[in-house]
Amino acid sequence: MLIVRSPVRISFAGGGTDLPAYYESYGGAVLSTAINKHFYTVLHRRTDGKIQVISSDLRVVETWEDLKQTSINDSELEIPLCVLKELGVEVSLNLFMASEIPPGTGLGSSASVCVNVLKTMATYLKLPLSKYEIAERAFYIARHILHKHVGKQDEYAAVFGGLNFIEFHQDNSVTVQPLGLAPAALREFQACLLLFFTGAAHHSWTILKEQEDSTRRDKGPAVTSLHAIRGYAEEMRDALLKLDFDRVGLLLHEGWQAKKQVSKKISTGRIDELYDAARRSGALGGKITGAGGGGFLLLYCRPEHQPRLRNVMNEMAAREMSFDFDLQGAQVIADDPFIDSDTRCGSQWVFTPLSDPGLSFHPTIVKP
Repeated sequence: MLIVRSPVRISFAGGGTDLPAYYESYGGAVLSTAINKHFYTVLHRRTDGKIQVISSDLRVVETWEDLKQTSINDSELEIPLCVLKELGVEVSLNLFMASEIPPGTGLGSSASVCVNVLKTMATYLKLPLSKYEIAERAFYIARHILHKHVGKQDEYAAVFGGLNFIEFHQDNSVTVQPLGLAPAALREFQACLLLFFTGAAHHSWTILKEQEDSTRRDKGPAVTSLHAIRGYAEEMRDALLKLDFDRVGLLLHEGWQAKKQVSKKISTGRIDELYDAARRSGALGGKITGAGGGGFLLLYCRPEHQPRLRNVMNEMAAREMSFDFDLQGAQVIADDPFIDSDTRCGSQWVFTPLSDPGLSFHPTIVKP
């Protein structure tokens, strides 16, 4: 039996500059952090030659005997199906998939699913894929096989975990730069961040397609706004390295105003109402966590003002979701050959505390 988990993310600035239409011309950059809301895949060996995928979130079960002849079209399980077909291997197994958050919430869950299944299969098949290779292959599947108008940031956040400044270069290469803040500084920054659900789940691909179309035309406010958004990612990175967290909050506000200039679909009346109320209640800034139109509202608010902010959000029926930073990224959390006598498995994972036991854990591989 093999169990793998991968996180979702919250993006502070730079979203939209990770789309090929932008970074291939100008180079993009995103500041984001992975959070401890995870997607899980449990792999169990079969002996009948079939592959079965069970999604607890979609409440769907599909079984296949010949993947080569299976059509991706109209399958609710298109992501794991694409991964299995892309790897081109003959296996017989069960994949059980479950998430801690629903899809369409602007936290990069679709990318986390793809990364998770890729990490699971790479581990099971003992494929020597690096973190960069997993992220790139997950992006390739979403972009070129499923034909989704997506950027690259979500895949890299899910694979690497942590608080990172991620650069997307014109030659299609990517550089992940961990900010490396001390545990106490991370806790202080995290204590100022809150997430509230706007009440609307959605898929953002239509918004991203509109952004790409505007960027390729190379004119109008969309491209100008994306240039500014990339600049805010750099400014926020610098503010974080100086531990000037309130500056990050103020930049979030400025970046959100610029983001709304990219497309009229990014914000809604409901989102504007929540955001304006939050600002009046002590929040220095904030933004929608994904491409826009719904999902989670990220807010920066000093702890002394948070009780008032929470009361206002509660009155407006915006539910809060608590979270912590995830520093591990996609990782194996169980790999036990005893359960189903599967010789492809065989590592025992022992979690040992880092220097700050309350923050995260570090897995150590012990070969039997």
